[in-house]
Amino acid sequence: AIDSNALIVFVRDIDVASGSGEGFEVHNQIQVPQSAIFINKAATNSFYGTSLLELLKEENINHIVIGGCKTEHCIDTAVRTATVQGFDVTLIKNGHSTTDSNVLSAEQIIAHHNKTLHGHYNVDHFSMVRDIEEDLFQPTHDQYRD
Repeated sequence: AIDSNALIVFVRDIDVASGSGEGFEVHNQIQVPQSAIFINKAATNSFYGTSLLELLKEENINHIVIGGCKTEHCIDTAVRTATVQGFDVTLIKNGHSTTDSNVLSAEQIIAHHNKTLHGHYNVDHFSMVRDIEEDLFQPTHDQYRD
């Protein structure tokens, strides 16, 4: 993202760690550029009750790259909502995470979502799942359009 000069937005869930400290802040292994924008949310949906949609439209963004956690909640919702809101989405295949549930392991949940969300579409816009080693900021969506 930094090398591509992309707009970098971190969306944080205020329900995590009561909205402060470790768990809420961006992991210390992630390089956060000075230009990064932080948006705090109270719902699973990153677009609900936040300025995210307005920001992306103001910046004329039409493709977003998504990574983070929790796969089956925030990530799934962000990908699906973004396509409805008019964005092509690249989900980082090995860039989202979760924890085991009572039914599935974290590994199974991630694999399921990678399979389900690859090619998820809402008529005009859709999501693709790509490996972190690829040039994620060069969207490949157009080669799949009619």
